[in-house]
Amino acid sequence: MASPTDLPRFKGKPGWEFTEIPGSFSLDAFTPVVGGPFESVLPAYVLARPVDVVELVQVDGATGEGVAVEDGPVVLPLDVALERHPELVTPHLGKIVDAHEDLFTALNSGSWKGGAFVWVPAGVKVDAPLLLTTVSALDSSALHRRVLIVLEEGAEAEVWDQLVSGSDDVSTLVTWMVELVVGQNARLRYVSAQDLNEKSFVFGTQQATVARDGKLDWVALGFGGGTGRIRMVTTLNGPGGEAKVTGAYAPHGRQHVDYDTYQEHAAPHCLSDLAFRGVLSGRSSAVWRGMIKVHVGAQETDGFQECRNLLLTKKAHADAIPGLEILANDVRCTHAAAIAQIDPDQVFYLRSRGLSADASKRLVVEGFLSALVERFVPDSPLREAAAAALEARLERVLA
Repeated sequence: MASPTDLPRFKGKPGWEFTEIPGSFSLDAFTPVVGGPFESVLPAYVLARPVDVVELVQVDGATGEGVAVEDGPVVLPLDVALERHPELVTPHLGKIVDAHEDLFTALNSGSWKGGAFVWVPAGVKVDAPLLLTTVSALDSSALHRRVLIVLEEGAEAEVWDQLVSGSDDVSTLVTWMVELVVGQNARLRYVSAQDLNEKSFVFGTQQATVARDGKLDWVALGFGGGTGRIRMVTTLNGPGGEAKVTGAYAPHGRQHVDYDTYQEHAAPHCLSDLAFRGVLSGRSSAVWRGMIKVHVGAQETDGFQECRNLLLTKKAHADAIPGLEILANDVRCTHAAAIAQIDPDQVFYLRSRGLSADASKRLVVEGFLSALVERFVPDSPLREAAAAALEARLERVLA
């Protein structure tokens, strides 16, 4: 039986049945970054940078100068925060994600550098998004990215956490461990976006806990990497907790993406709403596996999950696997999954109105993704940035 320190192999470990790590992959080929010195690069943002925001920029674990917010909310490199504010960090760090879940979480727990820490005190509302930008720039390097975000009771904040490559030529390994703590009656919007180059590997475990009457709005955008797998877990621990999870991926070529989502209802009167959409071209592949678990006593649960995929070529492949585990008897839980190619009747209708074949195809795809954009708050910076990011990604996928 494989241990957590073994490299997960295709169909050899639960949760990895659809993601094959190439046989040529070797951890020895990637040297862990040391966290310095900081190199100035101009990252290509996944989400356009809003004006007048607090931004923490890190390159290979090293942090640029001039970013240290400690008046009201705290925005610091995680290693700095652990040294300056251990009373804020230690109660939560490593308490949500199991460090021994697999080899990659174990590597991250023992080797992370720099990292990011966001803490918002009770009752404080942060109006502008907080931007965490991470660049993996060194060739043949391993970047172990660690993020901890804590909102105390009644706090509100929006955090954009994005991961990009320094260039298209470097080959890197990135592990991405995120812990989100949403306190009682707190409101967190967290955006996890990655657009690594196609020579890179990304493996992440991201988990959140939501207390009584807390609300989490979680957005995941997965555009990059050659092979990747992200596990996303949301646990509603307090009555009245809510979580909305919105995800989009758009691989092309031979890219492979894997999202494993878990909506855990551990308290009564909670709501979870998850929607993922994927657009695939070339010989790319994607898998989404979702599970809603309702614990004993978690009555009056309302849980929903869906994943819909649009295949642009005959050689693209997607798997969508919803699941329910219900141990209470007063619940409403539903799921939906669909995989289809572009409807030729829709294209024919648009072409009959004078549009070209390419324009018709693009309009169908944009309409398919518009349902996700509509889940964002109208006229918000995130809605505008997410719409622009999807538009830019389509330029490449449809090329």
